[in-house]
Amino acid sequence: MTSKGESTMAEPPIPPTPPIPPTPPIPLVDLRAAHAEVAEEVRAGLERVLASAAYVKGPDVAAFEAEYAAFSGVRHCVGTANGTDALELVLRALELAPGAGVLLPANTFVATAEAVVRAGLRPVLADVDDEFQLLDPAAARAALVAERSAGRPVGALLPVHLTGQLAPMRELLALAEEFGGLPVVEDAAQAQGASQHGVPAGAWGVAAATSFYPGKNLGAYGDAGAVLGSDERLVEAVRLIADHGSAVKYVHERFGFNSRLDSVQAVVLRAKLRRLPQWNAARRGAATRYGRLLADLPGLRLPAVRPGNEHVWHLYTVRIAPGPGEGHRPGRRRDAVLAALTAAGIGAGVHYPVPVHLQPAFRSLGHRAGAFPRAERAAAELLTLPLFPQLTEEQQGRVAEELRRALG
Repeated sequence: MTSKGESTMAEPPIPPTPPIPPTPPIPLVDLRAAHAEVAEEVRAGLERVLASAAYVKGPDVAAFEAEYAAFSGVRHCVGTANGTDALELVLRALELAPGAGVLLPANTFVATAEAVVRAGLRPVLADVDDEFQLLDPAAARAALVAERSAGRPVGALLPVHLTGQLAPMRELLALAEEFGGLPVVEDAAQAQGASQHGVPAGAWGVAAATSFYPGKNLGAYGDAGAVLGSDERLVEAVRLIADHGSAVKYVHERFGFNSRLDSVQAVVLRAKLRRLPQWNAARRGAATRYGRLLADLPGLRLPAVRPGNEHVWHLYTVRIAPGPGEGHRPGRRRDAVLAALTAAGIGAGVHYPVPVHLQPAFRSLGHRAGAFPRAERAAAELLTLPLFPQLTEEQQGRVAEELRRALG
């Protein structure tokens, strides 16, 4: 029996607490978000290519080459299969003496040095500056003097525009002139839309090479690249070599190989090029927000913009100060921070953990650890944070929060 006033009905069960949905990860680069903005235009372009069957050397390739040349402030553009080929093509077209040296920074993606070797030339490395990680003119000059004293000819300079800003081109052009008017070839793979003193990347040297790898500011849906320049003779030599050395079918004027931009990639690149100024502006805005969010974090060094540069922030790289006793194992603290961010769903990364001179493939250059200390220090401290045009303030706030936690 129940006492007076006591209900005979069972208490309703307490509903279970719904699970908290996992926080979505933040990618280093969000290629899906970029595609969403151009999807309809790309679809229409692909239908046009399929209807015409103009898959190679089609009108979309020619149109993109003209549009990108105009965007870059040069007269000519030659689409290539990828950015590494683009560098090799320029170096071959220059017709340097076999085995001649090509001076480049120790802190770059390995493709820069690979292209030199593939062209039958010899990489000559120089250190970078500590603040911007760009080719240091003083170090470059010392390397040129050393090569000349050893009787080893250097045939060209190959500065790299890194993370979205240009190398010190005025100083490097003056250096090239001092050493006999050496041609300067720009590696502009990370600087699409960047400029220095109002002159676009790609318009400074005798020619430039760029990459349209999907993660670049202007990225294809596969591998693609281009050569830029205003020297018609040089550019036509590039075009010839990239098409089996042939201007007339089955007549091969010189040794070449196959490195052509296809129509499918040209369609994608044309659609994205129309949005590139807007996307680069969004990258600059995101970089400014990171500067505010991360300004007070101890042990963190923020990236800087070299005076005169219009940065397009292909990458946003911070430096993690080494921990105590890290001398014998550089990079431990940076790697620990990277691991913590990865565990928290933050798509951080490292560009580049091993400098060119310490890569096993380039052991024959004869450099040991300590040869280029600033490049080596950067390799042990640099950490790349997520940055892409569609990155939201909320996402950046979460990146900053997790980075603060990881730094302790």
